[in-house]
Amino acid sequence: MLLPTFSNNPKLGTSLGVLAGYLRKFDAQSQVSIFGANAQYTSTDSATAVMFARTSFGADQHRLMVLAVGGRVRNDYDDFLGTGVPLQSEDRIRAFVARYLYRVKDNWFVGAQALATNYQIVGQAALDDELLGLLGLTGFAAGGVGLVLYHDSRDLQDAPKQGWVFNFNSVAYRQNIEGSNDFEMYRLDYRHFWSHGDGHVLAVHQSNQWTRDAPPAASAPVLLRGYTLGEYLGKSMSSIEVEERHRFAARWTATFFAGVACLYGGSRGGCSGSNNLFPTIGAGVQYILKPAQGIVANLEAAAGKDGNKALLFKMGYAW
Repeated sequence: MLLPTFSNNPKLGTSLGVLAGYLRKFDAQSQVSIFGANAQYTSTDSATAVMFARTSFGADQHRLMVLAVGGRVRNDYDDFLGTGVPLQSEDRIRAFVARYLYRVKDNWFVGAQALATNYQIVGQAALDDELLGLLGLTGFAAGGVGLVLYHDSRDLQDAPKQGWVFNFNSVAYRQNIEGSNDFEMYRLDYRHFWSHGDGHVLAVHQSNQWTRDAPPAASAPVLLRGYTLGEYLGKSMSSIEVEERHRFAARWTATFFAGVACLYGGSRGGCSGSNNLFPTIGAGVQYILKPAQGIVANLEAAAGKDGNKALLFKMGYAW
């Protein structure tokens, strides 16, 4: 599989890249396994490279995911963290993630995961460094391990028409593994898919991230299309999205979606104030590259508040 990728975002500029992958089904009962690499370069002089493997084997009794990331990301924020101050920052990212899941009964899995990251935020000018210092955002190096409870009854992982996913996982970052901070992170993710009409799908996605004693750079971000990852942060984040996937030809679908996220906890308080709410709305069109495996090429546009917007072309649905 070979697919060009691009995105356009007011904070990151225009990004061009390529995704190359190899697909294999190890047995009839297992899901499709993917081994691949993705590299991209942006008009803000950012560059990232990702190598990944997502495998299912042993009649889908075992699932293993491995991800390695490296690169330099330069952001150009118009209003960083709601301060009203523009900021140019440079993020130097190196990360490794591994997760193993074992099917214990029916569609339920249990597993473990390990993460290591050397994540830094560096301002591109003296004033940017000063602002990052005042906000306490200096990046972090961290390593941690955690547990996973997972349910997956989707008919296809990449283009489900029915089923639901429940994903609860934790990571305990510890200094004796890597870094200078002890903190915890908890995530709960729920997705449900209903098939209706002639190949149409209605989907709902509810996501949460909670942190405990996390440094500012490891706070929970807004995870919605149309927003730059890391521009808005809070102690905790919860979001909900609704998406209609409308099939209008044998290999073509269109998406229409809307959602809202809330940052809360710590200095942000609750979700009653509009400053802590982040809505999104958008639409897209998809072409099914490999019908049997559910692999699609996806072009979507999304818009949020305060001029946040994005145009994305990638492999797969957003979730």
